[in-house]
Amino acid sequence: MKTKQILVGNVPIGGGAPVVVQSMTNTDTADAAATLAQIRQLYEAGCQIVRCTVPNAESAEALKVICKESPIPVVADIHFDYRLALAAADAGVSKIRINPGNIGSEERVKAVAEKCLEKHIPIRIGVNSGSIEKEILEKYGSPTPEAMVESALYHISLLNRYGFDDICVSLKSSSVPTTMKAYQLMHERTNYPLHLGVTEAGTEYMGTVKSAAGIGGLLALGIGDTIRVSLTADPVREIGAAYAILKAVGLNETGVNIVSCPTCGRTKIDLISIANEVEQRVSHLNARLKVAVMGCAVNGPGEAREADIGIAGGDGVGLIFRKGEIIRKVPQEQLVDCLMEEIHALLKEN
Repeated sequence: MKTKQILVGNVPIGGGAPVVVQSMTNTDTADAAATLAQIRQLYEAGCQIVRCTVPNAESAEALKVICKESPIPVVADIHFDYRLALAAADAGVSKIRINPGNIGSEERVKAVAEKCLEKHIPIRIGVNSGSIEKEILEKYGSPTPEAMVESALYHISLLNRYGFDDICVSLKSSSVPTTMKAYQLMHERTNYPLHLGVTEAGTEYMGTVKSAAGIGGLLALGIGDTIRVSLTADPVREIGAAYAILKAVGLNETGVNIVSCPTCGRTKIDLISIANEVEQRVSHLNARLKVAVMGCAVNGPGEAREADIGIAGGDGVGLIFRKGEIIRKVPQEQLVDCLMEEIHALLKEN
């Protein structure tokens, strides 16, 4: 089911648009210079939308400068104080994220809805398993996927009551199965664009694994319109992880796609260091290219044949394949340099 589309600044989300990559600054938003410096780093890494926390009036005031100078649309992250949402809207943000469990009374939600309606600013209803309304928690006994969906639907109906429907929804849990089930249920029941994420996913390693399982699994099922990989790390690292997930599920074909084998007792070359060096040396290439780095003659030639170009290792030597044809046999120590020569020749031809 195709979701409805919203516009966050000039970036479309949903409605068949490509999946959008987001991140969040971790600077003090009140420090506009530091926040803009980080936004520019995120932008250069490929971030398309950035979220900034707005915990106080000073942060809301700084948004005037941040929104004006940011190279990408800015989302205001609002908790507890609805007046900060109003101030952020006036400051020029492109979207507002509110957490339904802590925004306050219906009158406060109405005020935010009316302001966003006036400014043509979409709202993300951000449901977290840790902030579901007390009465819904009592009904389900715990933050189940069903409880999360009920919370989201309640707040959608509340915004709808005030004539607002420019909505995106997220349903995040630190549990991958809970997250996936919640999004699947929401996808079945509504056509609102979905912002995917696994909250509090963890360190760069474990957070990437959880996000790949949860976000990647949902994207593979055709669910999700925008993603944020949450890592306890430099936010720039989230962008690389996000694009790797998109590439893994076939939703991003830009850049070089490396396939390499896990090595085994048949491997007679130092494939691990070779694969890492190849990955590093092609990382800057903005070309749709499949490169195979294989350790032996069992699976190597077949994989290399399916790739645009590749290596199949031998005993201290390696074969370089191009479109399935052997073009060179070279010593191990020359493999990467020779492979790079052939990659550049292939790119020049194309």
